[in-house]
Amino acid sequence: MRRLIHQLTMTLLLLTTPALHAVAADWAVEATTERYSMTPGARRIADLHYGPSAAETYDVYLPQTPQQAPLLVMVHGGAWRHGDKAMRPVVQHKVARWVPRGAVVVSINYPMLPQAMAFEQAQAVARAIAAIQRRAGEWGAEGEQVILMGHSAGAHLVALLSANPALVTAAGGQRWRGTVVLDSAALDIVTTMQRRHYRFYDPAFGSDPAYWRQASPLLQLSRLSIPMLVSCSNRRPDRPCDGAEAFVHRARELGVAATVLPQPFSHRGMNEQVGEAGAYTEAIEAFMAKTALGWRRILAGR
Repeated sequence: MRRLIHQLTMTLLLLTTPALHAVAADWAVEATTERYSMTPGARRIADLHYGPSAAETYDVYLPQTPQQAPLLVMVHGGAWRHGDKAMRPVVQHKVARWVPRGAVVVSINYPMLPQAMAFEQAQAVARAIAAIQRRAGEWGAEGEQVILMGHSAGAHLVALLSANPALVTAAGGQRWRGTVVLDSAALDIVTTMQRRHYRFYDPAFGSDPAYWRQASPLLQLSRLSIPMLVSCSNRRPDRPCDGAEAFVHRARELGVAATVLPQPFSHRGMNEQVGEAGAYTEAIEAFMAKTALGWRRILAGR
C-alpha cells in the first residue's frame, strides 16, 4: 500500500503547471491506507465477483434486515490507475449515514491502468452495475432503485455511463434512477486532451481523437441520458466547475435533468464529506429523493 501511495504521488506531481501541484498533493492524499471501519447496524459482504479478473469485485453493505432497500453504487477514483473500494473516504460516511436508515451501499473495484484504459474501465463498471441489479433481490434491495455515484476518475466513469446508459443495458443491466458525479475535471475529454492537462490523462485516454470522443461524457450526452447531480470543488485551481457548468448546460439543452452543485471543499473533501451532516449531504439527498422513490421513502423515515 505504501508503494501504491508513492507511485500515485509521483504520477500526480508530473503536471504541466506549478499551480496544479496543490491539486496533485490533494489527490495523492486520496490513496490513503485508511480502510473502512465497521458501522454499527451495518454488515458487509466482501469481494463478490462480477467478472473473471481479480479486479472485478464489489463489497455490499447492508442493514441488519433490509426490505425493499434502495441502492447506492459507489465508484472510487484514483487517476484511472489507483484506488480501492474499501478506502475510508470512499465508503465510511456514506455507509454510516444511509445503511442504518435502510439503504444498501455497494462499492466496486474495476480493472485500471495499465491493464485497462478509461473507456474499458467504464465498460467494466457497466458490467458491475448489471451484476448488482441482478443480485439486488438477494440482499433485500430493489435493482431499479439505484443511485450511481463516483468520485474523481470514478466520477468520469459514472458520468460517461450516465451520458450513454446503453453501455449498461448492453452489459445486461437496466436504467437506473440518477447519478451523482463528485468533482470530475474530465467531462469534455476532447478539449482536455487538446490543451495542457495532467500527464496521467495520456495513458488513460491515449492519442486517438476517436477514442477521446468515445470516452467523453459531454459528447455522449443524448436525450436518453440519466438525470445527474454534478458537484464540483470551487477551490481547485483547474476550475472543474467550469466544465461541470458546460456539461450540465448541454444536458439541459437535450432535455436531461441535470444540476451543478459547487462546494468549498478540497478534491478529497468533495468525496469524504458526502454522508457527513451538513448542507452538502442534504443537497445530495434532495436529488436522491427527487429521482428515486425508494430513496425518498427511506430519507423520509418511512
